[in-house]
Amino acid sequence: MRLMNAFGDRARHVIVSAMPDRMGARARIQKGVRYEIAQDAPPLTGRPSVARYEAIARYMRGFDLVLTYNWGAIDGVMAKRVFGRGTPPVVHHEDGFNEDEANGLKRERNLYRRLALGAAAALVVPSRALETIALETWKQPRARVHRIANGIATALYAGKPDAKAIPGFVRDERELVIGSVAGLRAVKDLPLLVRAVGGLSARFRLVIVGEGPERAAIEQAALAMGIDDRLVLPGFLERPYHFIGHFDLLALSSRSEQAPIAVLEAMAAGLPIVSPRLGDIPDMVAPENLPFLPEHRSELHLRDMMQALAGDREGRRRIGAANQAKARAEYDEGAMIARYTALYADAVGRPGCLD
Repeated sequence: MRLMNAFGDRARHVIVSAMPDRMGARARIQKGVRYEIAQDAPPLTGRPSVARYEAIARYMRGFDLVLTYNWGAIDGVMAKRVFGRGTPPVVHHEDGFNEDEANGLKRERNLYRRLALGAAAALVVPSRALETIALETWKQPRARVHRIANGIATALYAGKPDAKAIPGFVRDERELVIGSVAGLRAVKDLPLLVRAVGGLSARFRLVIVGEGPERAAIEQAALAMGIDDRLVLPGFLERPYHFIGHFDLLALSSRSEQAPIAVLEAMAAGLPIVSPRLGDIPDMVAPENLPFLPEHRSELHLRDMMQALAGDREGRRRIGAANQAKARAEYDEGAMIARYTALYADAVGRPGCLD
């Protein structure tokens, strides 16, 4: 959505979703962006078949450029490979894995990706870990793989948070506010974070911003730990720069991550990060933050990291300032948008068309 907003009226977009009942992100599209939600597109999911690939390829011929995202849209790339004549260039994007591949990639999917991606004009990944997978596991040529780091509007995070931004939450300066921003999905393993926080000796509040099917499991974990009165679950909230400054630190407990946007948002707001050493997180944070990324993903290790920060206000400030400086220097969205703009324009052979 940020790229759509950045391109403004210089592009027209047609959105084809494998989950047409989940269109919450539509609200983030700015006025003036020309787009529509496809009503007549062939299904992106289903059993592999020549007929499906042919239907997808026929549909794609109506566009100048096709952008596909993650495993759910890989059949669009395969359609390009099987029925490529007359189809536009396809740029495929991979930004992470769901629960079914969090503990290891599936061999049959790797083979399918390897075969399909040969037809893509480019493959975009946000992290070094995914870049390595693309080159070594999916066997894509170096020239076709583009690592474009995620970026955010870092300047927006410099101001004070909105006092009313988190429903059900009022800041108490006597509490350590531990925040997490994530979809409430099994791969995020947020019940583990609840158990880790429950072992702290400090006075705290745990705020988990997001929505998803694991909400009940998180609430149950908090009840079992006796901290249900210190857990805030406000659901999904727009504009993280309005609320993330209420946190004293950001904590993750995921089974799998690549280059999480939430980490960048917390860094831009001047927060320390506690997280297992997953994906590119060790490269993203400032060196001062590295001691608080435990090698092992366990509630005891996460608890110990949070406990150390709980009693060190000056340490939190120092680490947060280093993270903020790095976010501004390396992860501002301006550089990210410029790279995507150049890549897409090059793919259609019209340099400058999106400038």
